[in-house]
Amino acid sequence: MAEDKKIYLTKKGEKKIKEELTKLLKTRKLKSKKDVPSVLHSEELNTEFLTFREDLEFLELKIKELEYILKNYEIIKIPPKKERDKVHLGAQVKVEVDGQEDEFMIIGTLEANPTAGKISNESPVGKAFINHKVGDEVIISSPVKVVYKIKAIKY
Repeated sequence: MAEDKKIYLTKKGEKKIKEELTKLLKTRKLKSKKDVPSVLHSEELNTEFLTFREDLEFLELKIKELEYILKNYEIIKIPPKKERDKVHLGAQVKVEVDGQEDEFMIIGTLEANPTAGKISNESPVGKAFINHKVGDEVIISSPVKVVYKIKAIKY
């Protein structure tokens, strides 16, 4: 979170983050109204107090992270018609790999889920697809060389 870079979200992702933030803010409010355990128990530190403090710190960190996202995000939009022949954020890309067809959606890092076919625009594969057209062969050379032939692009 050190640098201010754009965070790309779908409408669904934006809604999910706003809902989570609202829930966490309510939780923080309830925790602050609750009786805070005393610091000392007999002559030792009270473990309930330490747990309470750790929970509150974690909650604050998560709230700050979500607020940061909501200050630095951009909704993924469908590109103009003349650009839809190329792969951009939000594209559903059908490819052929080793004779097998596969489909990916190119989205922002926060919503990426490769097992669900959602890959990040910052991943090696996602980054390589950007600005390519149907018929292009995209070669990814990580440990093994893989050739993706783009079959279709839709938004």
